[in-house]
Amino acid sequence: MSNKNRSQRIVKILKQEYTGIEGTALHFNNALELLVSAILSAQCTDERVNKVTEILFEKYKTALEYANADIEELQNIIKPTGFYRNKAKFIKSALQKMVDDFDSKIPRTMEEMTQLPGVARKTANLVLSNAFDIHEGVIVDTHVLRLSKRLGFSKEKDRDKIERDLMNLFPHDQWFELSNLMIAHGRTLCKARKPTCRACVINHLCPSAFTFE
Repeated sequence: MSNKNRSQRIVKILKQEYTGIEGTALHFNNALELLVSAILSAQCTDERVNKVTEILFEKYKTALEYANADIEELQNIIKPTGFYRNKAKFIKSALQKMVDDFDSKIPRTMEEMTQLPGVARKTANLVLSNAFDIHEGVIVDTHVLRLSKRLGFSKEKDRDKIERDLMNLFPHDQWFELSNLMIAHGRTLCKARKPTCRACVINHLCPSAFTFE
């Protein structure tokens, strides 16, 4: 079986297994909130980010308010997400650039999104896909990165190279759905430390199945 045929069988099975998967688990009301949440989500669970943003989004509403925020006050609010000093710096810098260069609006292209400080392709893909239904790539978070290797979709270690392999292996209209399915499967069964291979519906198609026992 070719890798393309195998990959399509995997997607078909995962779609049946995880019905109703629509997008990110991050809570947001607009693209600005999603961008801030995405920056906060680095090395942090979505659940914790959502708890922090309940407070954060009540205090800051616009790009200008974030850009002008007191750095220590911002740090104190986002501290539970970890790496809060760098995250506060990225949020202020990114939103300041939006104010200065993009009329306080979230850019809608990958090229422009990745000009924002702290925004690489993963964050840009997440915001563009979930906020605007614009799919310029595949969202390669930690789950997608891990499963891409285990499922034999890519042999690369670099996130951008893995994304390129996924974009070549899957058609454009599957990119958004693919990342959501892989994230759901990674959270549910194919976990980092101890994947539950015996309960996995795609173990017969996975080259890494049962190697962790």
